[in-house]
Amino acid sequence: MQIDWAHFTPLSALAGGALIGLAVALLLLREGRILGASGIFAGLAQPRADFDWRLAFLAGLVAAPALAGLLFGVNAPRIAASPNVLIVAGFLVGLGARLGNGCTSGHGICGLARLSKRSLAATATFMAAGFATVFVFRHLLG
Repeated sequence: MQIDWAHFTPLSALAGGALIGLAVALLLLREGRILGASGIFAGLAQPRADFDWRLAFLAGLVAAPALAGLLFGVNAPRIAASPNVLIVAGFLVGLGARLGNGCTSGHGICGLARLSKRSLAATATFMAAGFATVFVFRHLLG
């Protein structure tokens, strides 16, 4: 395996990781909440007192890539899949987040930082499932 040096961007990855860490810390300090995208999204289904920051968070998830594209000329990734495949994939991700009692952001970032054994098991399961999926679709099914 070789590294694609033309697309290897450790500084932007470091900056992105630092911004995610900052967002996690600010949400915990300001709201006393763990940052988990699936939980934040699910909380919008039943409007309550914390509806505003949840909506602002999700709006930021949508707006940030658009803003980065405008400011830095970053091209949007191209996904070579049909809308039906994306819908099924989204459903499966949501189902997995529900079954795992959280998503990769909640378990992988916040849970591991808190040394949660449950989050370690969930993150290992997420990663193993991802590795297996890529292996099957790239190497076995071609």
